[in-house]
Amino acid sequence: MWPVLLLVSLCGLVQGLYRVDPLVSTNKGLIRGLQSEEGYAQFLGIPYAVVDRKNPFGPSVPHPGFDDVFEAYETTMCPQVYNDVAFGSIDCLTLNIYVPSAATSQNLLPVMVSIHGGAFVLGSAETEGSPTFLLKHDVIVVRINYRLGAYGFMCLDIPEVPGNQGLKDQVLALRWIDENIEAFGGDAGQITVFGESAGGMSVNLHLLSSYESLFQRAIIQSGPASSPGLIMDSDKTVPIQLAKALDFETEDTLEALEYLASVDVHTLVKLADDLKITSLTEANFPSTVPCIEKKMEGIQPFMTDYPMNINSPKVRNTPVIIGHASNEMPFLYGVADADFFSNYDFSLISNAFDLKDDWEDAVNYVKHFYIGDDQVNNNLETEITDFASDFIFNHPTQRMAERLLEIGAEKVYRYVFSYSGGRNWLKIVYNLNSTGAIHGDDIGYLFDHEMLSKEITPEDQLMIDRITTLWINFVKYGDPTPTTSELLPVKWQPITMTSQPYLNLDSDLILEARPFHDRMAFWDLFYKLYRNQHKYEVSQN
Repeated sequence: MWPVLLLVSLCGLVQGLYRVDPLVSTNKGLIRGLQSEEGYAQFLGIPYAVVDRKNPFGPSVPHPGFDDVFEAYETTMCPQVYNDVAFGSIDCLTLNIYVPSAATSQNLLPVMVSIHGGAFVLGSAETEGSPTFLLKHDVIVVRINYRLGAYGFMCLDIPEVPGNQGLKDQVLALRWIDENIEAFGGDAGQITVFGESAGGMSVNLHLLSSYESLFQRAIIQSGPASSPGLIMDSDKTVPIQLAKALDFETEDTLEALEYLASVDVHTLVKLADDLKITSLTEANFPSTVPCIEKKMEGIQPFMTDYPMNINSPKVRNTPVIIGHASNEMPFLYGVADADFFSNYDFSLISNAFDLKDDWEDAVNYVKHFYIGDDQVNNNLETEITDFASDFIFNHPTQRMAERLLEIGAEKVYRYVFSYSGGRNWLKIVYNLNSTGAIHGDDIGYLFDHEMLSKEITPEDQLMIDRITTLWINFVKYGDPTPTTSELLPVKWQPITMTSQPYLNLDSDLILEARPFHDRMAFWDLFYKLYRNQHKYEVSQN
């Protein structure tokens, strides 16, 4: 079918006016969307893949398409738990497409594909708010749902559940976009994938995966794939644990999976959360996260080695933006009680290092650097939070940026988001007054969430204009500052093998060198000292 955007009138009056809804002819069939009050077209809940009901934990398959017009009016959400309540449907492998009026078959627009965050256990295509700020720059925005938690990230070393199903869902979504986005007025040769947190890590992992290249540019926000504890080896015990908790006793993985497939999805995701298999707290990381897959005949793995070991040809000639917030970890540690800090044991280090007899010495090095000779106590919240920010986000971002450059990325641009205003998203969610910007705060300046005030201050508007323009310039030109201007008075320089410039996104834009350089130098030395005990760089290939 010829990919052209059609407009058809629907019979009926809406608020006294005839509503004109967009109808698009795609390779999968006709899709009807809605015209928003802001003037852009939106297509919600378009299915791109199908989950096998008999094995909802295994690979999905491409959606076959539509015989009749598909009405893309409602979005979906994959099964998950939030605030102790389970919700979502397994029929959730859908995407939402937002199209500015400027898009036509003669004027194809660049495409931004957003992958949501949430530690691979939370979130949806709509969690982060409306893409209105981006659409004003004449780009098409696509947002995808993918399976989470036990349904998306059990890694069992068997063909039925090889691992990384949620990431492979994303691959099917990216293929759908590549094959169909021109029908919406999008340029399939100008696709940028971006995301924050688990979304950023997903972007990073797609750059390194064994699958084909499906985008031209990448933006990784607070989600380096080298982050300790968010890449796992396989764990065959997960389905057996879940089945046992439901009084189904077996040591047979396939038998456990067959039973769990019959369990109500809300019951299962709530149980996984209660057992801390999928819960994210200051003291617990989920165990259903991306994993290192075993090579199996007839199964294409997503990845079979640790990210820092992979040399993917897809990285070559791909420009990348990568960065983090200035004060990442208060999104977890900012809600912790005094006992958490009084009893803090720096066990995060074990997420990346198997130190055995060197454990005590190594931990003491870290303690002395961050807290001196003080005993751990609840007055050291800032210092302990700095340690966790450095270990989980800041230093892994530096290491990944250097690695991407080393294996051939065309240009790598680093940033630190430091701005503290009225739209710092997770600060508002958790009612925190932490200094600078915390994890997820940049989202409030890229997307317009309903929980944020509609009254935007001039200072916040300036940050919205700046970060969206930087991102859009990168999407269109591969360079966030092709020219300087009053809005963007600084030329953002990429890193090199010998220099680490970064753009500090604050009330003023400042190009600086080596963020947190003293703390990063400490971790450079720590990694060198204990390189033979590092869990994630063990490849001999």
